[in-house]
Amino acid sequence: MFVLINILTVLFTIIAMECLSWFIHKYLFHGPLWFLHKSHHQKAKSFFEWNDLFALLFAGLSLLLMYIGRKNFDYRFFVGLGITLYGLIYFMVHDWFVHRRFKTFKSTNTYLLAVRKAHKMHHKNRGREKGKAFGLLFVRKDLIS
Repeated sequence: MFVLINILTVLFTIIAMECLSWFIHKYLFHGPLWFLHKSHHQKAKSFFEWNDLFALLFAGLSLLLMYIGRKNFDYRFFVGLGITLYGLIYFMVHDWFVHRRFKTFKSTNTYLLAVRKAHKMHHKNRGREKGKAFGLLFVRKDLIS
């Protein structure tokens, strides 16, 4: 039972992170934190962007939770693990596949192409306002073809 609860905690955390990421992206990144996030909506001048600081923040949070929960492998460890796994998924899908930071990940998968299409819709507007598709993994059904 302990193993099942921990697996469910990790899975719930991954889903919660996608929902939280949508909210943070729409209301904070395109709000008061735009001064950091706007680097992601501009033509890249280097490999790293100011926007990458957000990944470091979430990585630090996940490491802290895993460190605090490590002795008894309590829920904090598995929440931290879920955040870490979401970050890995996000990196692979968003940075590697969608934005092609590394040119090695190509796919003809219908779902992944819909993710890319939704994200391109988001980046069509380079400004702070009037953005669409603030999430990453949850894609509108009409974009999946």
